[in-house]
Amino acid sequence: MQQLTNAEEQVMEHLWKLEKGFMKDLLEAYPKPKPATTTIATLLKRMIDKQFVAYTEFGNSREYYPLVKKTDYFSKHVNGLISNFFNNSASQFASFFTKETNLSQTELEELKKIIDSEILKKKK
Repeated sequence: MQQLTNAEEQVMEHLWKLEKGFMKDLLEAYPKPKPATTTIATLLKRMIDKQFVAYTEFGNSREYYPLVKKTDYFSKHVNGLISNFFNNSASQFASFFTKETNLSQTELEELKKIIDSEILKKKK
């Protein structure tokens, strides 16, 4: 899977939320100042070329939709991050993540519950 630029990721975020949308829907999803239609069109073309987005044509209009699930995209990135920056060690990543992100006690307890739950699933 290829990488998306930050601008392309923004378009994908809107498409993931919308599930599918025409150019006007995508533009409406942006806060002001909104990007130019030509900018979004260029980004969409690149994302179609990278096979992240496809469209259905209705006359002169195109309804765009994502070809990649958000969870698939980000899990690939997280796994790449662990591989490239933490010597393929999930525990090194977890240590860095929990120490360097200023998580509250509540957030850490929630993470612990998630991890404990996953451990139980793996034991079955």
